[in-house]
Amino acid sequence: MKGKTTHRGIGGLESKRRDAVRVKASKKRSESSRQWLQRQLNDPYVSAAKEEGYRSRAAYKLIQLDEQFKLIAPAMRVVDLGAAPGGWTQIAVRKIGKKGKLVGIDLLPVEPIEGADLIEMDFLADGAPDRLKGMLGGEADLVLSDMAPSTTGHAKTDHIRIMALAEAAAQFATEILTPGGAFVCKFFQGGAEKTLLNLLKKHFAKVRHAKPAASRAESSENYIIAQGFRR
Repeated sequence: MKGKTTHRGIGGLESKRRDAVRVKASKKRSESSRQWLQRQLNDPYVSAAKEEGYRSRAAYKLIQLDEQFKLIAPAMRVVDLGAAPGGWTQIAVRKIGKKGKLVGIDLLPVEPIEGADLIEMDFLADGAPDRLKGMLGGEADLVLSDMAPSTTGHAKTDHIRIMALAEAAAQFATEILTPGGAFVCKFFQGGAEKTLLNLLKKHFAKVRHAKPAASRAESSENYIIAQGFRR
């Protein structure tokens, strides 16, 4: 991050105009790869993340959610589930400051981030939740989950897998959050959210849905923001 404490205005990103980059078809590149590359090259959030030192465009999703719901404050204790490559961790660490504490986990390795204690481990593995609790050393003020499973290409199977992750994250949040704490979780719309919503409505004063501007319009990706935790 190189000491940067500001980020590009959200409106500036959304209104940014430039000539579209077109990627030509190639025998060495599949059509899906060509489309992905073209999308990346024309995505203002990808460009902004590179310019501002964020590890992924996903950083802007948390920036926007925080601006809308006032999630992160100095000295908070935060758990980051699905931390790789570290975009959300960068934002959270910057906002909680040196008096805060952040622990995170991901299946993939994450390059070290100053102020964060990160481990490479499957969150669903036996012992992973307890390890995170031990690393934090107390209750959390905020649990963030941007976890997503590897896709199979079968929509129903993929939806079941993402919802299983979301429900596991929510259960963990109910075990580690301090009263009044908050939980943010990614999910994909598909008709199997009832179990998750029932759990959250039981334990949180407010449960809302949000789709930040940085989420691609064509994606079914959404976020649940649960605030005011109660046991």
